[in-house]
Amino acid sequence: MAQMTFIIADDHPLFRGAMRQALEGIDANIEILEAGDLESARKKAGDHPEADLILLDLTMPGVSGLSGLIAFRAEFSSLPVVVVSATDDVSTMRRALELGASGFISKSASIDEIREGARTVLGGGIWTPPDVDLGSEHDQEIASLIARIQTLTPQQGRVLGMLAEGLLNKQIAYELGVSEATIKAHVSAVLQKLGVDSRTQAVIQLSKIGAEVLSQGD
Repeated sequence: MAQMTFIIADDHPLFRGAMRQALEGIDANIEILEAGDLESARKKAGDHPEADLILLDLTMPGVSGLSGLIAFRAEFSSLPVVVVSATDDVSTMRRALELGASGFISKSASIDEIREGARTVLGGGIWTPPDVDLGSEHDQEIASLIARIQTLTPQQGRVLGMLAEGLLNKQIAYELGVSEATIKAHVSAVLQKLGVDSRTQAVIQLSKIGAEVLSQGD
C-alpha cells in the first residue's frame, strides 16, 4: 500500500504530539510532517505535493481567523484541509466548510473522533463533529461576503490572505514571484469583488468572518 503523508500545522507541540498519536493509528505506513506556523506549513505542503491531508490550526502565527484557510486553499487547491480549532461553535464550522475546508475537528475531540474525521476526508467525504447541525448563515452580510470570496481566483485568494497578514504590495509580489504592477491589479480585482474601496476595508470585512476565532483564541 502506498505511503500516506499528513501535515499537522499547529503552534502547540503537545497538541501536535496528540494529533500525531491519533493519526499514526490510521495506518502502519504513514509519514507525518509538523509545522508550527503558516509559513512552515506552506513550505511543507510545497515540498510534499504528494501530501494527502493537512490539519490546520486557525490561531497559530501567520493565521488570522479564517484568512489562513482562504490563502491555503488558494495555494494548494488539491490538498484537503481539515480545520482544527478550540473555537468549535457552529458558525465557525460552517464558515470554514463554505470557504473550502474538507472537515472541522474540535480540539476537544477524542482520538477516535480525530481518526474517524481523517478517514472520512481521506475517503472524499466532509467531516464535522457528530450530532452537529450546521444550519445556514443567519447574518446576511457574512453570507454575502462568503459568496464574494468564493468568486476569487486562486491567485486572488492568496493575495487576500497576504493582505490579511499585513503584507505590502512589494512583499506580496516577492512572495508570489510576480511584478508589483501585477499585484496592484490583483488587489484592485479583490477589492472590486469584495465591494470595498481599500485594503483596510477588505481586512476588516475578512475579520468579521472569523470574529469568534479571533476573539476567543486558542
